[in-house]
Amino acid sequence: MATYAIGDVQGCYPELARLLDKLRFDPVDDRLWFCGDLVNRGGQSLETLRLIHGLRDNVVVTLGNHDLSLLAIAQRKPDAQSRVNPELREVLFAEDAPVLFEWLRNQKLFHHDEALGWSMVHAGLAPSWTLRQAQRVAQEIERELSSPRHPRLLKNLFGNRPAAWSSRLQGIERYRAAINTLTRMRYCDVNGRIDFEAKGIPGSQKPGLYPWFAVPGMRRRETRIVCGHWSALGRFAGLGVYAIDTGCVWGGQLTALRLDGEEPHYVTVKAEPHRKRSGGED
Repeated sequence: MATYAIGDVQGCYPELARLLDKLRFDPVDDRLWFCGDLVNRGGQSLETLRLIHGLRDNVVVTLGNHDLSLLAIAQRKPDAQSRVNPELREVLFAEDAPVLFEWLRNQKLFHHDEALGWSMVHAGLAPSWTLRQAQRVAQEIERELSSPRHPRLLKNLFGNRPAAWSSRLQGIERYRAAINTLTRMRYCDVNGRIDFEAKGIPGSQKPGLYPWFAVPGMRRRETRIVCGHWSALGRFAGLGVYAIDTGCVWGGQLTALRLDGEEPHYVTVKAEPHRKRSGGED
């Protein structure tokens, strides 16, 4: 039995299919963790969602910013939905869209497996959070997304404020700050205030900003963390963090990380030849 974490797929269905073949993935015995951003920009988001949904009994997903954006767009009226890009329109107007959205809304924002000693998040964690705090905050969002109250949350999803998590926040501001931290963070200051514009490699950021996993004085977390979201960072392993968004949608690779061995083991496939190499981020 093997457990693999897979980086940002973003609708790159052919690469995901090739990666599963390369892993010799067996749904009877193996498990897949997806770091989020299942959809958008790769061209085949509907096929990607259908594939992962079909394996749902063997899959853990932590939602990314693109996944939440799709869920938010699904709350709009059809004429507004018709104005998004063709790839997302295909999902929105698919016959099985209600089933896929119901499943997606019930996925996680943060996942921890005590037996494996691994956790997963799409982007990052606030410097002040312990493992238990991260779990509690994520579970607040997960309950809202899976409840009848989800339309209000999704309609108020977007915005860069508040830019830092605080336990004193309430209501929509509390949810938005948590979502921004879990699904959009790359750099922040020592107080956890996110810089949403800084997206380059470490060393390119302004003074006073730090990668979220290297903030001076941050709380120690007794777990290894696998994450995605930061394709400019690429494959990174350090400080207990394993980043595996290797920019498939930008012409890089799709990466899987085996979590159940003595040492983490990487398996990759190259992007399809038509994908343009770029430093693009979101």
